[in-house]
Amino acid sequence: MSETSGHLVEVKHLSVEFHTRNGVVPAVRDVSWHIDRGETLAILGESGSGKSVSSSALMGLIDIPPGRITSGEVLYCGEDLLKATPERQREINGSRIAMVFQDTLAALNPVYPIGWQVAETFRTHGVARAEANAKALELLERVGLPNAAARFRDYPHQFSGGQRQRIMIAMAIALNPDLLIADEPTTALDVTVQARILGLLKELQRERGMGLLMITHDLGIVAGMADRVVIMNAGRIVEAGTVKQVFESPQHPYTRSLLDAIPGRHGFPDIAERAAPAEPLLRVEELTKEYVTPAGLFRPARPPVRALGGVSFTLAQGETLGIVGESGSGKSTLVRTLIGLEEATSGDAFFRGRSLIDPTAETRDLAQRQIQMVFQDPTASLNPRMSVFEIVSEPWAIHRDALPRAQWEQRVGDLLEEVGLKREHAGRHPHQFSGGQRQRIAIARALALKPDIIICDEAVSSLDVSVQAQVIALLKALKDEFGLSYLFIAHDLPVVRSFADRVLVMHKGMIVEQGPTREIFENPQHDYTRELLNADPLLSHHAA
Repeated sequence: MSETSGHLVEVKHLSVEFHTRNGVVPAVRDVSWHIDRGETLAILGESGSGKSVSSSALMGLIDIPPGRITSGEVLYCGEDLLKATPERQREINGSRIAMVFQDTLAALNPVYPIGWQVAETFRTHGVARAEANAKALELLERVGLPNAAARFRDYPHQFSGGQRQRIMIAMAIALNPDLLIADEPTTALDVTVQARILGLLKELQRERGMGLLMITHDLGIVAGMADRVVIMNAGRIVEAGTVKQVFESPQHPYTRSLLDAIPGRHGFPDIAERAAPAEPLLRVEELTKEYVTPAGLFRPARPPVRALGGVSFTLAQGETLGIVGESGSGKSTLVRTLIGLEEATSGDAFFRGRSLIDPTAETRDLAQRQIQMVFQDPTASLNPRMSVFEIVSEPWAIHRDALPRAQWEQRVGDLLEEVGLKREHAGRHPHQFSGGQRQRIAIARALALKPDIIICDEAVSSLDVSVQAQVIALLKALKDEFGLSYLFIAHDLPVVRSFADRVLVMHKGMIVEQGPTREIFENPQHDYTRELLNADPLLSHHAA
């Protein structure tokens, strides 16, 4: 094939629209960009910006109908893929252009072993079974899958998120493609796992000289990975250039707003001077949780698994305590034990001086009212069959003495306005709102019983950066207005840096370090804390 284009891949004046029951939605509008061999291009944008649609056109993954490509060219080595036959598109997909998807559980077939799935890439292109298996094992070892030979016949659900992403990368690079498209490849991964996956992609790129197209909404990934960046908003490219140009001298207002919303960009939070209370609002003493697997008929007893190992800390009225650590560090087990969803093995926790571990009925009722949770996924935590009014007023239906029924409608409207929504939204259902709006509804529900403590369990991790900034600003305003205290669980360190008064670092069920936010981020004492901070591309970029 003659290379009539000077670029490996070039998208020219691409426009894509989708036909819906509500009319035609223009998803991509006159978009042009290119990528060369050995180069990393990041397409950055929030949900609905069109970044994934433009890259999907490369591999013929746009459903037609309802989608329709109304104009443009997508050139691979000078060949317009929009004019390629289905047979030719299949030849190119996988072998010349490959893709790593965001949701590994959805992308991997749950009923086939992972070795079989990687080997299938070779078998499809005529490689004998034994040789395909050998090549698949070699690839799994190359991408750093632990005990690849022993786990060759394991299934996707038996692996962690980072391990499944390595398996996906092995499948994508199997045929040595010229271009690898990584569509949000590290969303929801721990910061250290994310750093290892991104490092692997860069290493493979250097080895193979392939182009790397990163589709992301994470500014940290762009800062740490890309040579050039394209910023998309509402289907259009609003700015493009080198990472240094765009980050240091943004030209478009949308780009400036994105950069302004980067967590931690405006320094550390102002910590209000408080008189030390005689008794903290929450005091946790040597809290321990072990999981015991009893012996079965054909299963010997196993040693207990310690999820929490003697955790101790305090939370003051009006304070935000950030809890950070990787998956499996014990963060969620800690808060589940505090609210009674897990039974502690030993230790104690006291809310206003009363035990939460061995509570009386009175204390249990007090804790249920005064300690509320906002979960990571508002889509899953809000009942889709209930209206917003029913969701927000549900705590009053459970605690019938909390608010007279005649006042529910007025109070629901007040709460919606307090979280930045409208009174008329009370009659709608969750699916009629964006992700950020659904999280605001979850916050309104948490406020219904006027709690002292709100536990935020990864409450902003799945939101776009500007929506994330809006929700954090809302939480800060509510804290100031109502004197709330937060236990803020997150793996996003820049968010914790910008929001928490103090930080508690957990590793393998134990607290390895805790202290004021500025001290933890500027002068970490524990090796694990330093590893976390060094692994975050945004913090590393600022430090550099």
